[in-house]
Parts: sequence; C-alpha cells; structure tokens
Amino acid sequence: MENPAIFWRVTLWILFWGAVGGVVTPRVYARKDKDISQAGLAGAAIGAALGPIGLIPLWIRTPKLTGRLIVLAGLMVIGIFVAAFALADPNNLCVANGGFVVSQLTNGIVIGIIYGLMALGLTLIFSILGVVSFAHGEFYMIGGMVAYFLSVSPFYKELRKSAEALAENTGGILAFVNYVFPPLILLLSACIVTFVIGVIFERLFLREMNQGKVERPGEYAILVTFGLAFFLQYFTQALTSANPVKAQRFWDFPRVKIPEESGDILKMTAGNITVLREISIPNPRFTAAVIAVVMLGILMWFLYRTWTGKALRAVSQDRQAAAVTGINPDNMNTLAFGMGAMLAGLSGASLVQVFSWLPQVGIPAAARSFVIIVLGGMGSLPGAFIGGLIVGLVEAAGTGCIPDTTRAAAYIPAYGMIILTLVLLLKPTGLFGREL
Repeated sequence: MENPAIFWRVTLWILFWGAVGGVVTPRVYARKDKDISQAGLAGAAIGAALGPIGLIPLWIRTPKLTGRLIVLAGLMVIGIFVAAFALADPNNLCVANGGFVVSQLTNGIVIGIIYGLMALGLTLIFSILGVVSFAHGEFYMIGGMVAYFLSVSPFYKELRKSAEALAENTGGILAFVNYVFPPLILLLSACIVTFVIGVIFERLFLREMNQGKVERPGEYAILVTFGLAFFLQYFTQALTSANPVKAQRFWDFPRVKIPEESGDILKMTAGNITVLREISIPNPRFTAAVIAVVMLGILMWFLYRTWTGKALRAVSQDRQAAAVTGINPDNMNTLAFGMGAMLAGLSGASLVQVFSWLPQVGIPAAARSFVIIVLGGMGSLPGAFIGGLIVGLVEAAGTGCIPDTTRAAAYIPAYGMIILTLVLLLKPTGLFGREL
C-alpha cells in the first residue's frame, strides 16, 4: 500500500462517526418519542457516510427512517471506503484490473450460493425447533466424506465407466442421463446418510425436550448438539484418519469455444469456464453452485407447494395453532432436523471436489453458517440465502484485494467475524429478522 495514511484516516473517520451515530441517534429518537427500531442502524450508516453533516440535520428533524435511506447511506459508506482504498493503493489488482474484480465477484457469488444452501439447513432447524444445532458443521463434513469414499470405491468406478461407455454409444437425452447419473449417486448417498443420522438423533435426544420433559431445554439443546458434534468428528477421524482427502471433479465440461475478433466470448475446457476472457470459474465451484441452485428451487417448491411443506411453515409460525389443525408438531420437528442435516450434507458433498476434506473441516463451516443466519435474521429462509451471498462476496473481495495470497487465505475467518460483530451492534435481528 503506497499511501496507507489516507486509508487509515478515512477508516477511522467512518468508524468514529458511525459509532457516534449508532449510539446517539436512538437516544435522540427516544427523547422525542419516535420509533427507535431502525435508529441505531440508520444513525451509524448516516454518520459513517456523512459525519456531522448528516447527523446534525437527522437529530434536529428526526424524520421517519426507511430501509431505502439506510441502504443509500450504506452504499455511500462502501463507495467512500473503496475510493480511499483506491487512492491508498492505486496499483492493487482490485483497483487497476477491472476484469480481476469482476472475476472475484463472480466467484464470490458462486461460493455464496453454496454458503446459502448450507446455512439454509441451520435456519430451517431453528425456525421449527427453536434451537441452534452446534453439530451442523459435522453433518457438512460427513456429507463430503460419504461422497469422497463412495467416489473412490470399486463399485462407483465401474459404474462410472459403464455409464460413460453408454453415453458414447447413445445420443441425445439418453447420453446426457448416462453421463450425469453416477455423480448424482454420490450426492443422493450423502443426503440419505445425513438425513438418517439427523432423524435418529432428533428422535433419541431432542424429542423429549420438545415434549416438555426437560427442565432447561435451551441449555440441554446446546449441550446435546455439542456432544453430537464431538462424537461425529472424532468417530469419523477414527474411521478415516486425519489425512486430508479431495474428490475428483464430478463432471467435465464439454469443450466449447465461441470466438470473436477481440477475443473469445465463451471458452469451456474440461475443468474451467471463461466468459469474455475475464470471468473464470473452475468446474468444481460452478457445478457445486448449480447443485445448490437446483436444491434451493426444490426446497422452495416443497415448502410452498406441498402439504408437508406448508405444515412445516405452520409449525414455525405457531406450534399450538398448527396442532389444532391436525398437524403433528413432533413429526415436523423430526423432519425439519433431518432436512437441515441433509442440506448441510449436500453442501459438503458438493464442495468435497473443491476443498481438501478432513474431520475438522466442519468447524469453520459451522462458524460461517452462524454468521450467515445472524446476518440474514434468525429463522428467515430468504435471509439465509442472501446472507450467504453477502458473506461470499465479502470473502472474495477481501482475499482478492490482499496481494499476499497466503495472508489473504488466513484472513478469511476474520471477515465473517467482522460481519457478525457489525450486525450484532447495529441490527441484532438481522436483515430479515423480527423482534421477538
């Protein structure tokens, strides 16, 4: 960084006036008997963006605070921060190379979609059972382990060879089905294993809590899910060892090239896709994101179009009223926990072709899921998906703008903690959460 003083002065300005706005604004609105639900967040955003120029008129007039005003102020803060970074380090790739920025943001969206799917399972469990599962990361880990060890088994290798041979000898849809079918077995197996483990665990340990047989259900849920996390992690390590593993990519891209005078519009190789010569997405990340999008669509259809899905939503809104209409809340609890575990397992099975896998891989994944559901709002399904996108974009931007790649990778967990801290300070209910 050539001129770090510019960057740190602007950063301190944003932090100071953001803190002043966040602390003083709710008190001013409360003194004038105005709604303070958005006052802290709005004051922090306006203070960070405009300093006293924005805060003094806000405190004098105390207008009604809307989401549009907060978003506008937030965008101004981001713009000021980016401008300061550009002035401080004009030769940084994030400043000098627009194509690199677009590629990083694209990869952030891709990985954010997968984060959203993983967090969706955790928020589904919370919205139905009212507990946070601290074993969520271990279901993610198990899904990846199941997919990997099945992919290296002789049965799967023989099945894949047979399917590829059939695909070469057939054409059209049949060839596509034969080519796509074997990796789907890996994903389906991971879903089944994690779903069964989740159902069995809920039946054995959580059902008594939901039936009022446990004196302190909140503490009980924390302890029992922590216990499950330790058991699954170390049991898996005893079975598979602590050596990292990584699956081969599930599918190869067809070789496609759409040329133009100024360069290739689209170029696909077996392991990568490049759009407009700048946006480059590796095959494993792209296929994992497609799996996540398809699963999200299926889940939304299930929740909003089927009787069972509507029953789950009814239990999440009012457990007693749902029971009066003939819905069994206990069965819905079991289904929700199993589905939440299954979504985590599917995320792991999708990403085992992207990252190295070992029994401890679920720890950072679980921490990231907690950040996402707090950011999106506890119990909010749309919030989990959008929160995943935000975390993915922040991580991509953060890692891309730090020249030292080793240091950038080490900072990835810190980005989530910064987001979590800001959300808890400014809007504890999250983007789509409601006051309890």
